[in-house]
Amino acid sequence: MSRSISLTRYLVEKQRVDGHIPSQLRLLLEVVARACKRISHSVNKGALGDVLGTAGSENVQGEVQKKLDIIANEVLIEANEWGGHLAAMASEEMDAIYLVPNRYPRGEYLLLFDPLDGSSNIDVNVSIGTIFSVLKMPEGDRGVEERDFLQPGKCQVAAGYCVYGPQTTLVLTVGDGVAMFTLDREQGSFVLTQDDVRIPADTKEFAINMSNMRHWDTPVKRYVDECLEGREGPRGKDFNMRWIASMVADVHRIMTRGGIFMYPWDKREPSKPGKLRLMYEANPMGWLVEQAGGAATNGHERILDVQPGQLHERVSVILGSKNEVDRVTAYHHEHASSSQ
Repeated sequence: MSRSISLTRYLVEKQRVDGHIPSQLRLLLEVVARACKRISHSVNKGALGDVLGTAGSENVQGEVQKKLDIIANEVLIEANEWGGHLAAMASEEMDAIYLVPNRYPRGEYLLLFDPLDGSSNIDVNVSIGTIFSVLKMPEGDRGVEERDFLQPGKCQVAAGYCVYGPQTTLVLTVGDGVAMFTLDREQGSFVLTQDDVRIPADTKEFAINMSNMRHWDTPVKRYVDECLEGREGPRGKDFNMRWIASMVADVHRIMTRGGIFMYPWDKREPSKPGKLRLMYEANPMGWLVEQAGGAATNGHERILDVQPGQLHERVSVILGSKNEVDRVTAYHHEHASSSQ
């Protein structure tokens, strides 16, 4: 690139030049980025920082927490610059919302986050990450309640993730495209390394947990079977299968070179609409993918149109290269029509 643009400078330009984001949102995103740098530092220490292994506790989802899950959650909760622009937070690791202490006037924004996605990969040194979503407080509210968070994904004003891998990369949208920033450890700042990220509409890669194949619904099995048949099958081309078991890492690959990611409903727990969390994972990732020219559905409707009914709601997720997502979604619609 011809010039080095820091995340701060990028956001200032979005505020002052483009008029796209208000100053309070800019400040909030800068704090999120600083928190991600702290989490990255803890991740990089690994065994040297005594952060590996389980913490001996469970989160609200009933999942065993890793030490880094708790550390990352505390970093985001305890960031001391929240005052003035943030009203409350919600985390995948906590049962209830967290109100920002009232040392300052109440902020205008709500922050939702998965502090450490893919934590099953921590101990084996595979990429993990932080996912975040920002909503505006509903107008006219005098207090902050859980229902204030229950807004569909299309109401987001910012979303992003930070992937902790060979490089620490922050991927961000404020509603006018997607930008990638790489952490320069010598300077201690995120630097813009790719602007206007675009996901190819077509792909030869799909990501899904193949061990669940026997539990899949007919549309998903049909799609994957066609991919596996390769150039001799109806698709007329060979596909590669990728699965990292870290949504951040899988989505980052798609943002970089295209592909489709699927974590669909299956028959193991038929009463649950899916495994991934709508508010902490599907909405922010869905918006990022759409802003990069891709698509994101639950197999039946656009994820960003889903009206959440509870804070920890789950959803089926199909996202990535638009033509592939449209194909899988069409298979779901055909199946639903034939079953009526």
